[in-house]
Amino acid sequence: MAVLQMQKVSICALKRDRKAILEKIQAMGVMEVSQIQEDMDGLEKMNTQTARSMFEKNAASADMALGILAEYVPEKTSMFAGLEGKKLVDKNVFEQAVERKDKVMSVAATVISQQKKIGEYRANIQKLENQIESLEPWMNLDVPMAYRGTRTTAFLLGTFSQELSLEEIYGMILEGDAEGAGADVTILSAGKDGTYVAVLCLREDEEKVEEALRKGGFSKPSQLTAQVPARAKESLLSQIQGQKAEIESCQEEIRRYAYERTNLKLVSDYFRARAQKYEVLGTLPQSKSTFLISGYVPKKAVGVLDKALNEKFVMSMEVEEIPEEEDAPVLLKNNKFTESVEGIVESFGLPAKGEIDPTAIMSFFYVFFFGLMLSDAAYGLLVFLVCFILVKKFPRMSSSMRKSLKLFMYGGISTLIWGILFGGYFGDAIDVVARTFFHVDVPEGGLVKALWFVPLNDPMKLLLFSMAFGLIHLFTGLGIKGYLLVRDKKYLDFFCDVVLWFVFLIGLLLMLIPSSLFASISQMDPSVFPPVMSSAGKVLAVIGLVGLVLMSGRSSKNVVVRLALGLYDVYNVTGWLSDVLSYSRLLALGLATGVIASVVNQMGSMFGDGILGAIIFILVFIIGHAMNLAINLLGAYVHTNRLQYVEFFGKFYEGGGRPFEPFFANTKYVDVKEETQL
Repeated sequence: MAVLQMQKVSICALKRDRKAILEKIQAMGVMEVSQIQEDMDGLEKMNTQTARSMFEKNAASADMALGILAEYVPEKTSMFAGLEGKKLVDKNVFEQAVERKDKVMSVAATVISQQKKIGEYRANIQKLENQIESLEPWMNLDVPMAYRGTRTTAFLLGTFSQELSLEEIYGMILEGDAEGAGADVTILSAGKDGTYVAVLCLREDEEKVEEALRKGGFSKPSQLTAQVPARAKESLLSQIQGQKAEIESCQEEIRRYAYERTNLKLVSDYFRARAQKYEVLGTLPQSKSTFLISGYVPKKAVGVLDKALNEKFVMSMEVEEIPEEEDAPVLLKNNKFTESVEGIVESFGLPAKGEIDPTAIMSFFYVFFFGLMLSDAAYGLLVFLVCFILVKKFPRMSSSMRKSLKLFMYGGISTLIWGILFGGYFGDAIDVVARTFFHVDVPEGGLVKALWFVPLNDPMKLLLFSMAFGLIHLFTGLGIKGYLLVRDKKYLDFFCDVVLWFVFLIGLLLMLIPSSLFASISQMDPSVFPPVMSSAGKVLAVIGLVGLVLMSGRSSKNVVVRLALGLYDVYNVTGWLSDVLSYSRLLALGLATGVIASVVNQMGSMFGDGILGAIIFILVFIIGHAMNLAINLLGAYVHTNRLQYVEFFGKFYEGGGRPFEPFFANTKYVDVKEETQL
């Protein structure tokens, strides 16, 4: 409903209590610590970088150990685990885990050490497998690769980069030296990767034979084994099995520590909170016996903070109103219904100084337009039930997720109401099922009558109402702008920028409604409107037009410039026309939902009323309506946002406020039960 009023709080206390006071403030989570002035005589700041680094390192180690445990001993989680939020633990349980932090960190170190060993063993296995792969082409060799021959014979081992035949290799030798014809060549393996050969020749011909082969691309292997390749492979495979056994041993050692998973989470959050505390501690000015801390606190929480600190510590708290020129943080406070759209407002920007919180006003229009765009009672009921069940089943989900689900839940209620008004229940599914499978003669208007009218049968009526709703939305935005100007005692601006526009626009509307153009769109007889309506519209339009031309450029003393600015401002009436036409998306999306649903129903009924037809109808019904709901649910969300951001906020709201960021234990895994007041 409003932006909570902030106050600036300064606390002076004994230095010996600074850590305990910070822990208390952190636990309550009601104070945003502001930057302290640097030029305070006699005060200095503590260097906490070393301690912070140690705490962050410990938190990271615990997180790493948890990640390793998750790899080898996965936790059983449901498909909705992302909605469960952080577990709430009792403070005593948390403190017991903290008391064992040294042992828990020792466990984390052991788990990480075992994982490092596993990494080393896997690297060794990869290395051994690469060696085996390099031996594969030599498997037909029945002597060690390092064998060099006898006293009278030479043994050459090598490869050619291309696939060669035995004749081609002998040709190389003969071409190089005829005396080398006595060489014996054995092709061990050949393929697209090359040709692997073993050559036996006289020792005295070794150099000539090798030279002849080199000219053909022959090269010796880079690594030679002292064993026969087959035996070397067996030895390597045995080593791999040994490495795998070591890996299994390490994995079993890691699994033994699964019972410490909860403590690891608690200790990780403890060190994370300590690091955050020491980060703030390093910004506090201190003397030999005292320290100072200041920041922003919501006015309603100041008394609670003062009481909580004064009960345990010797300290002095000074509270002051925030100076006008100071940029205070923004914290929104709304009721259970309107808080659901706070995320939409925050995405655009929190209220800047002097602006109001638009959440409450926007929430009604948001839910109203969302339901109108989706406009199917069955879809609305489904969305409502799913969101309602999730909100009730997972009370610990994050605040932002809860607000989003509640937004869709309220949107589902609105969709249900609009669906009943328009007679949409999975499109025309009731009529199609009755006609196809029960051979019922469906009367005009369907078995379940629309409480208002059917948009597919009367789209122009929905278009007119969509634009009428849009005008109300836009006029509300302009009215809020007027309220802000009156509140700030800018009465002339209120008259010139709000009243004159209302007069001008209402005049144009009164002129349009009795016209033939409006009659052609609305199918209404213009004679039903009294002639005075058009006359009154002309008078109001002229008054508004003249007023805007004369007053819109009032900031300029030059008459010509002033009139030019006034005319330019009047030209912005085209922007109003564009804004009003934007609300035709209410018609477009509303019709899209009904049309696609009807097409799905017709497709499902094409196979008749037999068993096969019923099965196909059910399949088409489920898949088609699920896709239709998903697409139009997204469309309703996106386009409703656009109507708020562009058309509505464009009339009075800019945003740009800085969010309130309290100093609190920003934990990762659990929340500790504390006396937090916000």
